[in-house]
Amino acid sequence: MASNKLGILGLGSYSTLFYIKELNALYNKKHGGFSTFPFKMLNANFDEINNLLPNTSDELDKIVKTYLEELIALGVSSILVPNITLHETIDSLELAIKIIHPIDLTLTEIQKSQHKKAMIFGTKFTMESDYIKSKLEENHIEILTPSIEEIIFIDHVRKQVYQNLETEEMLLEFNQIVAKYSKENAVVIACTELSVALSKQGKNVFDMARIQIESAVNL
Repeated sequence: MASNKLGILGLGSYSTLFYIKELNALYNKKHGGFSTFPFKMLNANFDEINNLLPNTSDELDKIVKTYLEELIALGVSSILVPNITLHETIDSLELAIKIIHPIDLTLTEIQKSQHKKAMIFGTKFTMESDYIKSKLEENHIEILTPSIEEIIFIDHVRKQVYQNLETEEMLLEFNQIVAKYSKENAVVIACTELSVALSKQGKNVFDMARIQIESAVNL
């Protein structure tokens, strides 16, 4: 790990703390003892970023690039950003550093599994926009779409999880939807709050956050 210094861009407290907790847990499982994952973090003011999301813009480009350049200056060799949506902005920036990219990594895992169809679970914006969808379709993966009622429910689940207001019944229903669609096709979890809501990761379930985390630990 000494030659692979990970940098984390600290964003919203909820997602950032989830990533750090999972990084430490996976690293400790691998190395034992009291081991914790070594990294450097630059904590951004997420409010100025979040107010511009989920859309891309020149203003957002400038803010994110400034933060990432500050993080690179800390001497890191790769960067993990604990926000799926923000990677659309990162893709447009010219950065001379490895980005632990949730979509690229997930695409590789889907291709290994030889799935030809996938369904994306995330925010309502993510499920209805072209960013992740187009990247998968470019690689000959057909995108299936949940019903509008399911899209609204899934978006509601992630909001309730974020506010710690989720119920057992809500989580059960969410996981039943995941199980239903993952019987024959790939289901991509593209939101940190939904990663938290996910009770278990079946063989056809591709959790972007945990795929990012596993990649970081295995650097």
